[in-house]
Amino acid sequence: MTRFFVGGCFILFILFFGYSPVKGQAPNQQGFEIMKNLDIYSNLIKELDQDYVDEINPGELTETGIDAMLQSLDPYTNFIPESQVEDYKFITTGQYGGIGALIHQQGGYVVISEPYEGSPAQKSGLKAGDKILEINGKQVKGKSYDDVSTILKGQAGTAVNLIIQRDGVEKPIEKTINREIIKIDNIPYSGMVDKTTGYIKLSGFTQNAAKELKQAFLKLKEANTLQGIIIDLRGNGGGLLNEAVDIANIFVERGQEIVSTKGKMPDKNRAHMTMNPPVDLVIPIVILVDRQSASASEILAGSIQDLDRGVILGQRTFGKGLVQNVVPLSYNAQMKITVAKYYIPSGRCIQAIDYTHKKKDGSLNVIPDSLIRAFKTKDGRTVYDGGGINPDIVTEPKRFSNVALALYGKFLIFDYATKFVREHDSLPPASKFEINDSVYNDFLSFINGKDYSYSTKSERALEQLKETALKENYFDAVKEEYDHLKSRMNKDKEEDLKKYKDQVKELLRLEIVTRYYYQKGKIEASLKDDTELTEAISTINNRERYSAILTGKYIQPKPKIPVKNQEEDDDESEN
Repeated sequence: MTRFFVGGCFILFILFFGYSPVKGQAPNQQGFEIMKNLDIYSNLIKELDQDYVDEINPGELTETGIDAMLQSLDPYTNFIPESQVEDYKFITTGQYGGIGALIHQQGGYVVISEPYEGSPAQKSGLKAGDKILEINGKQVKGKSYDDVSTILKGQAGTAVNLIIQRDGVEKPIEKTINREIIKIDNIPYSGMVDKTTGYIKLSGFTQNAAKELKQAFLKLKEANTLQGIIIDLRGNGGGLLNEAVDIANIFVERGQEIVSTKGKMPDKNRAHMTMNPPVDLVIPIVILVDRQSASASEILAGSIQDLDRGVILGQRTFGKGLVQNVVPLSYNAQMKITVAKYYIPSGRCIQAIDYTHKKKDGSLNVIPDSLIRAFKTKDGRTVYDGGGINPDIVTEPKRFSNVALALYGKFLIFDYATKFVREHDSLPPASKFEINDSVYNDFLSFINGKDYSYSTKSERALEQLKETALKENYFDAVKEEYDHLKSRMNKDKEEDLKKYKDQVKELLRLEIVTRYYYQKGKIEASLKDDTELTEAISTINNRERYSAILTGKYIQPKPKIPVKNQEEDDDESEN
């Protein structure tokens, strides 16, 4: 069945039309169990409504119960109430009705993080750093960015009235903004990174992603002597499976299997083939990936690797090999449900975590090294399953220091960029702007006296030592050494702004560039100090090494599977 019902409607559906259980389960037993438990639930809600000491909200209780039930399965099977249907449409279409701006929570206010270039927010003059005081005459101080995001979104053509507070402006500013259909580009930036190497940043797999990538590739090819292409999938959490297949089709022959899906129901078992004539079968390809490259990103990277069509560079990908379908429920609700696993051309499944067999404590099973299996690519290279795509060239991820992360996380870099924009009408091109010592010293003056405290691992270990020593009555004996170590650590932290000056400068540069040149400029500026991009360019230009990787002469060690956290919600919201 493709339509599911909840509550009494489901019981009536079974009684009148019967129930078709999944293969391998007794029809009468399975149907009885479902009817019995729905009847229990129905009676439970009625009793709570009648006898519970306070008024209950049946809708909220039901949604809580549904969410708890689905959480026992996997993190990708979700209930979508009618109020959130539009948000889920954005995942597949990349479109929504709103003003076109990122927002975030800062203190008691919701603040504009970044208006999209060309959006109603940008055309109305909204700027990053603007605090939202009122929306449509109602104060929003203290509301979460989720609440504010819901209010800002709406049908295209409708208006929303904002009262904002801008840094450096005494009186609040009123803005009336007409909502539009906001389209988030799958490709926010493409260009040449040297005389013969092109670069395409692919940030999503929503509708028309393949069409957009094909257009970007042909534009680079027609305007330049293109001898290699880099496709950047870092941070790309995936999207539509068919778009990944069609993108692979740009570089591989028609009629090639890119991914197959295998589920419990026979109609979920199918092979997804390339259907169109390819654009370029010979140009060298390097695909950049990281731990956040997931789902459709892994289909694309994995198929290119399995077909020996290109080189994968970066860190092992997330390992999401589960396929979801969205099915309608009653009352305009929907459910996103995991229906199958997918397998890339070598036959390997890239799912990293086994959600079916959870441990008694609720923790999850990650595939151990001993169970990792070897597979062969089209030309005989050895690749492995066990979760995610292991790159042909493994690089260390970029890591920022505690002080840099504290300055960023406490919005001091963001707030300084707001001040900088107020004092500077223009900026050099994104690729040329630098934070000189004068600007950096001004930043140090700006943060003087502000809180950017952070704890190091050493400090946390020292505090743990103190707690243990106090419990065991040893602390008095080591107090002098403890105070000396703590003092030395604090002194070292004072030097962090000098020691990690280049990191702080980089974060400042990217934040400031974004204010003038938006996402496109931010990506362009970020490429300047991108060591992985440099490695990718070098790989393309070194044809001997590139060929050695694709023929298996470049030996990749058997991967170890890192323990991965579940995907977390972004702390910014699109509106």
